[in-house]
Amino acid sequence: MIPILTVLVCLGLSLGPRTHVQAGILPKATLWAEPDRVITWGSPVTLRCQGNLEAREYRLYRERKSASWITLVRPELVKKGQFPIPSITWEDAGRYRCQYYSHSWWSELSDPLELVVTGAYSKPTLSALPSPVVASGGNVTLQCDSQVAFDGFILYKEGEDEHPQRLNCQSHARGWSRAVFSVGPVSPSRRWSYRCYSYDSHSPYVWSLPSDVLELGPEDQSLNPTGSDSQRGLGRHLGVVTSVLVAFVLLLFLLLLLFLVLRHRRQGKRWTSGPAQLPTPRKKTS
Repeated sequence: MIPILTVLVCLGLSLGPRTHVQAGILPKATLWAEPDRVITWGSPVTLRCQGNLEAREYRLYRERKSASWITLVRPELVKKGQFPIPSITWEDAGRYRCQYYSHSWWSELSDPLELVVTGAYSKPTLSALPSPVVASGGNVTLQCDSQVAFDGFILYKEGEDEHPQRLNCQSHARGWSRAVFSVGPVSPSRRWSYRCYSYDSHSPYVWSLPSDVLELGPEDQSLNPTGSDSQRGLGRHLGVVTSVLVAFVLLLFLLLLLFLVLRHRRQGKRWTSGPAQLPTPRKKTS
């Protein structure tokens, strides 16, 4: 019994002297970032906390280290669960949670939100081994290289950012670093787009610029959708131009045919009428 009371007391103290939590009464808060949780340095972002319909107040926390910017948010926005950052910096990155106040109780803390700031370092290079064209159902190896010595890499699949692959590595003695990821199996009906980032493990939420996009797909699909669309668009334009040229040639042919018919008719009239008869001179009467 004593260990249970000790745990409850510790939980209460960790939330602060004014925080009262009664598990099971209030649903857990929901925390998300708009437009995204991975934000380029200097861009605006808003953390939004949502509770039940009777929520009267919200709180936002950053784990391990307090965030001074939270205290600068206007009270009317805090009451709505909105915590905007006009221009994000490296200092704002971190792991956040929130809770709301309703019916004299504070809710449980939300699930953590990892707010990541990118653009701190130069972009790495992402390549596929042996090729980005993969047999359907097969796996492929992706290699992320950086000219700077980092000990952490992130493989980010576009459209599915909830569970990016993290990989720790050892930097090379010459100052560069590399991480090797394995992805797959490749679906025959889908095309995948990947980017990779590098970071220092001492600042896991501050990433480099993203690498160029690398597209993976099965052998029977093109790996450049933009190029395919442009080729289809070019084909449509060529088809229109060809149709116009054909119509123009047909019009010229019809005009030439009409000219020849009219000319033939005129020549036919001349042949049928014959040469004009000269008037006979009158005889002189004596």
